[in-house]
Amino acid sequence: MEVLVKLWKVLGLAGLAGVAASGAIIARDQRQRAQLTPEQVRDKLHERLAQSPPDPD
Repeated sequence: MEVLVKLWKVLGLAGLAGVAASGAIIARDQRQRAQLTPEQVRDKLHERLAQSPPDPD
């Protein structure tokens, strides 16, 4: 029984660490996006469009 309690504690701490890491990654991504000018966003979108495969009509 004691082993089961320790297991749940470890799993809980691992879950909290995962949530914190995910939040940090999302926050970093948001900061990077917020720093882009509209022209930079437009250029990136045009770049992605040029790299995408053509539509199979």
